[in-house]
Amino acid sequence: MACARYVEVVVPISFMTIADMWRTTRRFAGEMLKHDWLFLQADASLQAPRHLGMRIRGEFMDRQTLASSSSSSSGSSVNPPPPEDAWYSTYLKLLPQWESVSSSSRVTIPIDISRVNQVDAARLDIEMSAMLKEQLVKVFSLMKPGMLFQYEPELDAFLEFLIWRFSIWVDKPTPGNALMNLRYRDERAVEVRGKVRTGLEGPGLTISQKIWYCIATVGGQYIWARLQSFSAFRRWGDTEQRSLARRSWFLLQRIEGFYKAASFGNLLIFLLTGRYRSLIERALRARLVYGSPNMNRSVSFEYMNRQLVWNEFSEMLLLLLPLLNSSSVKNFLRPFSKDKSSNSEGDEALCPICRATPTTPFLALPCQHRYCYYCLRTRCSATMAFRCSRCNEPVVAMQRYGGAINSHSQ
Repeated sequence: MACARYVEVVVPISFMTIADMWRTTRRFAGEMLKHDWLFLQADASLQAPRHLGMRIRGEFMDRQTLASSSSSSSGSSVNPPPPEDAWYSTYLKLLPQWESVSSSSRVTIPIDISRVNQVDAARLDIEMSAMLKEQLVKVFSLMKPGMLFQYEPELDAFLEFLIWRFSIWVDKPTPGNALMNLRYRDERAVEVRGKVRTGLEGPGLTISQKIWYCIATVGGQYIWARLQSFSAFRRWGDTEQRSLARRSWFLLQRIEGFYKAASFGNLLIFLLTGRYRSLIERALRARLVYGSPNMNRSVSFEYMNRQLVWNEFSEMLLLLLPLLNSSSVKNFLRPFSKDKSSNSEGDEALCPICRATPTTPFLALPCQHRYCYYCLRTRCSATMAFRCSRCNEPVVAMQRYGGAINSHSQ
């Protein structure tokens, strides 16, 4: 009977103590660690709390067993409460095991960034630089022509430096990245922390990464452009040059070929994985991610519709214009024209087609109006129903001014 009472009293108290102790341990863990815990895998997330609960249950079952045994020996059926610091001491004892969960059981949320957005952002940055360059060149439009041509690499480097200074250096996206809702993230810090909620968290670029990005994009492009122009001006690739110049030229060509091959390989990897659109970003581990996980996208097809309309209209004109005869159109519109100046006496000495004095004058028959031989012959050869540009009468023959009559059909 004493054993039965012991089971009835101790077991409910022990399970109630385990529940209270588990809630208190979780509260202490949130207050002491001061950071968000990672998402665990399904097995780890189920096994770790169960393992912790079993350890806590074992610790306090031992204590309660000792307490119950001591109380039963003294003749008392009530268990004394545990010490006040028992929760905290148990938490400190089990905390290393909780922190020792291997990083392999921690998973990161895979995030896929649109490749189209990344490529469009790069294209927008290039167009922005071109617009700034165009506006800057207009400032020197009144100066000597060609003066800025020799300083074009310096001008491009200056504009690229301004864009870098007021965007990447101050932890802001470039104009193209801002329009596409993109920003740079340091992938090295993301892998060390492993702190992921939506897949977009992570610090921006470090100071060293920003400086190396400026050196590679601004300084690298400037140095390469200067080497190309200097080698072309000095004609290093000519066979008459000395061997050192030719070796330098071949070295530049090989470096350029290697860089293009590496860029092409990086492009294929980028299309496959969606990470690091350039070699510089891959070397610096600077990945483009979305700046905001939730962003309203205003879809407008106004520009696309206008572009499609003008594209189709231009293609139609390119197809129809070669089939139209300009002289026929002019003759058709001539009766509706109010300008009769071409029939004035002062214009009789000029060719009505080229509006110049005929060097080899010919007469159109039967109206006897004077033309250049080339103008009249080409018009008559182009169409059999050519009409005079002055009187709109059909031209049946042509006669040299002061000579014999020639039919334009011959």
